[in-house]
Amino acid sequence: MAQRTLGVVDDAVVNCCSPLVQEPLSEEEAHAMALVYSALADPVRLRLLSLVASVDEVRSCNMEVPLGKSQPTVSHHTRILAEAGLIVGQKRGRWMWWRVVPDRLRAAATFLQP
Repeated sequence: MAQRTLGVVDDAVVNCCSPLVQEPLSEEEAHAMALVYSALADPVRLRLLSLVASVDEVRSCNMEVPLGKSQPTVSHHTRILAEAGLIVGQKRGRWMWWRVVPDRLRAAATFLQP
């Protein structure tokens, strides 16, 4: 699997444009960001996201051994990350192939910046 590098976010852009300090959040915005942060609040999902982010894309069956989790558990956690918009999957044959959504990760990273 090819290594993937995530782009560097410019601090000047983050500091001027952080949604948290621009104005109070709407209920919809707060719900959307809470969905992302609740997905990231689980150690297994953080490890899974790290595994997917470290390569261009990864097959579901290739995550079981590194995570030490069963296929149903991997499927459960990938579903939660996908619902939060952090990863997207594509079914090819019998397997789902997962990749990170860089813009969503960037948004989550910049959201809490003052």
